[in-house]
Amino acid sequence: MVVSNFRKAFSDLCALKIPLVALIIWLSLGSTHVVSQQSDEEKRLRDLFLKSRQQMEIVPTPTPTPRPTPDPAPSPAKQPFVPPSPEATPRKAIQPGPTPIQTATEKPEESAAPSASATQSPTPSTPVPRVETPSATPKKKHHWFPFGKHDEGGSIVVQKSGAEEEKDLVQAPGGEGAVHWQYLTPAVRKAIDDARVARNRWKYIIVHNSGTRQGNARIFDYYHRHVRKMPNGLAYHFVIGNGTSSGNGQIEIGNRWDRQLSGGHVHSDYLNYISIGICLVGDFNRDLPTKAEYEALDELIRYLRRRVGKVDGKYSIVRGHREINPRPTDCPGNRFPLTWLHRSFPD
Repeated sequence: MVVSNFRKAFSDLCALKIPLVALIIWLSLGSTHVVSQQSDEEKRLRDLFLKSRQQMEIVPTPTPTPRPTPDPAPSPAKQPFVPPSPEATPRKAIQPGPTPIQTATEKPEESAAPSASATQSPTPSTPVPRVETPSATPKKKHHWFPFGKHDEGGSIVVQKSGAEEEKDLVQAPGGEGAVHWQYLTPAVRKAIDDARVARNRWKYIIVHNSGTRQGNARIFDYYHRHVRKMPNGLAYHFVIGNGTSSGNGQIEIGNRWDRQLSGGHVHSDYLNYISIGICLVGDFNRDLPTKAEYEALDELIRYLRRRVGKVDGKYSIVRGHREINPRPTDCPGNRFPLTWLHRSFPD
């Protein structure tokens, strides 16, 4: 039985011989084709690598250049003595003539700082040996100073001298000792006199009312600076109190007078530049100014007209706010006596 089974298996194997041989041949051919493809790809990559390597250039590593070692400075005892030339010896500078002065027309600005004259730098005291260079012409050295150009030749160029600037200012009037001022205290008069008043500038003096029954310069300054968004604060140059938040008839001086800035009290930039603003605390649509306010206003206007000088041969023109403002307004109030103002200060 075992022999019969063996014969049967052998006969079956013989029947499958041809397909099996074909399968073996097909597998061998496939593997050979894959191997050949792999070998061709490896050969192509190898050739490409060799070709690229031949085109590569070998760049040598840069060698750092050694820095020269500075020679040690000789000691003071071993330095050769070089006599200083006559030109190197420090001496007093001789001015060849009057200093040229360059003037410039200045535009009106919100802040005016006093000018200062430039100072000349001292001559160095250490003698320096002169090197002969006959072919080269020495150039003048220029040193720049905050207020002008300084040449070593001795000439100084400045924007404007102090003497010329003083000609454009109005000097404070003297001889006021015999006048009795009740509201213009010495401190107020000094502050008015210390301002650098430009000549022929203040053509008008404008009178306002605050529209409130109480207040002072500090309160109005806060309102104008933080509510009205005015960078320079208080819009008026002067404030006269009514006895509520400051003294009755007390004269307060604003920042715009101290720095001689344009006011912010008239609806015109041009008029603000040439007019002084005085505000009386009070609502003069309902009330009248106090007696102290009348007297303080009278003293202040009389003093200011002399302080700023004449413009076009006339003292400053005094007006109420509504008489000059481009837009309609009732300031300084319907009850404020403008006729008294014009009679007291005629044009």
